[in-house]
Amino acid sequence: MGNVLPTICTLLIAISAIFVGFGWHAIVKGHRERHQTLMLWGAATALLFFLIYVGRTVFVGNTSLSEEAPAWVRDAYFVFLLFHIVLATVAGAFGLITLYQAYKKDFVRHRKLGRLTAVLWLLTAPTGILVYVLLYLLYPGGAMKPVIETIFG
Repeated sequence: MGNVLPTICTLLIAISAIFVGFGWHAIVKGHRERHQTLMLWGAATALLFFLIYVGRTVFVGNTSLSEEAPAWVRDAYFVFLLFHIVLATVAGAFGLITLYQAYKKDFVRHRKLGRLTAVLWLLTAPTGILVYVLLYLLYPGGAMKPVIETIFG
């Protein structure tokens, strides 16, 4: 499977961000139904990404940055990766809360948090794409070990 799943995951995140961007534009223009549809598609593609990513992490493993990468690149990568993980976690949590607020028709809170959530997601997606570029295009070949193997031996 090589790079197929990471490539699919990266495409899903990019598609999710596109849906969120167009969804945000739709609500600014007053198109509520289009906004709802686009945001739900954005959430669905993000969820699909998450399910594939977790499954891959558990059963296949995550790729580490190649040992061939210069030390300064490795150091910068780990700082950037930490930033990406924190940003993605916060954006994901905010996304769930924002979706819940819309479901409950609490549009006052949804509107306030939705703006921040959209910005966070639109920042998270490019950082995820950059992680992919570093791991699979610029410095491929790092070691992989499934989490399930790490836990159970």
